[in-house]
Amino acid sequence: MSRPLLPGDPRRLGRYAIHARLGQGGMGTVYLGAAPDGREVAVKMVRPEFAHDQEFRGRFRSEVNRAQQVPPFSTAEVLDADPDHDPPYLVVEYVDGPSLASVVREQGPLAGAALHSLAVGIATALTAIHGAGVIHRDLKPANVLLARGGVKVIDFGIARPLEATSRHTAVDQMIGTVAYMAPERLEPDAGRAIGFPADVFAFGAVIAYAATGRTPFAADSAPATAVRILTGAPDLTGVPGSLRDLVGRTLARNPADRPTARELLDALLAGPQPVAEPPVPPAPPRPAGEPPEAWHTPPPAPATRPRRTGRGALVAATVLLALAVLGGGVALFLTARAPSDPVAQPVPVSAGPSADADGIFVGTRRTLLHMADIDRDLALPATGPARASDGTGPDALFVLESYGVDYVIKAVRPDDQGRERCLGVKINPDGPGSLVATACAFTKATIFSINAADGHDDKGRPTYTIANEAYGLVQWSEQRRAVYVEETGDFPNTLTFSFVDRGPL
Repeated sequence: MSRPLLPGDPRRLGRYAIHARLGQGGMGTVYLGAAPDGREVAVKMVRPEFAHDQEFRGRFRSEVNRAQQVPPFSTAEVLDADPDHDPPYLVVEYVDGPSLASVVREQGPLAGAALHSLAVGIATALTAIHGAGVIHRDLKPANVLLARGGVKVIDFGIARPLEATSRHTAVDQMIGTVAYMAPERLEPDAGRAIGFPADVFAFGAVIAYAATGRTPFAADSAPATAVRILTGAPDLTGVPGSLRDLVGRTLARNPADRPTARELLDALLAGPQPVAEPPVPPAPPRPAGEPPEAWHTPPPAPATRPRRTGRGALVAATVLLALAVLGGGVALFLTARAPSDPVAQPVPVSAGPSADADGIFVGTRRTLLHMADIDRDLALPATGPARASDGTGPDALFVLESYGVDYVIKAVRPDDQGRERCLGVKINPDGPGSLVATACAFTKATIFSINAADGHDDKGRPTYTIANEAYGLVQWSEQRRAVYVEETGDFPNTLTFSFVDRGPL
């Protein structure tokens, strides 16, 4: 879905007119543009802070050269690039279609021939990508588009050529999303080479997600998910038998035990077509009074949604896990504790809050959402947008309810009819989204991630950012004196939160 250009956005990059925003990532902003012949294209502009980094330009140039060698089989074709432009940009085929992530979120898991076709399409794309010597490194549902002409795997802006990995990518840099990362990418041994098998592992995780609506190593936080990937077995319950064995092989802990992309494709093309499965039942009607432009059909709840506990899944020993995430520029350190340790301190976790927090992150205690940068507290009125308050009214009290590695933020005070209210994003086609109260359904408008900001408020409490995957980061406008939601990338974050305990439920 495209969005209007912002005041600081370019109106032209090289030969390409820029018409709208398509999204943002760790390396830049993607725009909807037009080629000189009028053809719609996607133009990815490198972020200004990287544009003058010669090391980055070298990496970008090598990526472009390799990406242009990838045949357009189930991939978005690379059409043009100018690594020497200020700023550099990449032009790829514009794919008009929803992402796999949004389809599963809004319509439920895929089944039967649709699921099998998806697997064939992604395997075809990986075969083409690997054949050009490129590792994608961030294969995930958001980077798989379901276009009218078939599956398209996108986002080669962060793919790395094999021979360039050691030259351009530091050993402590990581690209990707934890739930789809292979074990070799999570282990502390930074000298271990990352190759094509990492993409095959991600393939298995993506297909399992498409079939079930959850990732195969799903846990209640990003660190716990990483530990499950390193030490546990995948949960493939719900993956049809026609694919389960093949998906299981792609998720092998040892990279040498996984099939190649070509072997995947051959197996999928040679295997029997799955029998038709029952269709996903229609979603329930939208609750009365819900803003029509903001809410989407909720996905089916995962088969299991473990509640956060002091121990979580991390027991019996101490595990040290180090991740460095290039896109977010943060490091993640996790120390697990034995269940008999009653005084273990909360662990600082960059990819999410500690599971050992004082009940706030397990949904058993009330909290203020303290906006540390402006020393105010978020309040959610029954009508109208969320606002800054002094934290004394009932509208300022919330409960965090976990949803996989993310959260639904529930107001303690119900509405006038006694119904639960949750924080949600209301879409504004002419500008940033706003935060409003809505029904507590699991939708892309109500699911938020909470990530450590590596700072503290004036009382010494750790600070976090709150973001909605679909619509952006929760921020503060001093000029408008308002809280809003906006994509990030070229613009700095302006708001961090701390969580103030206000007692048990």
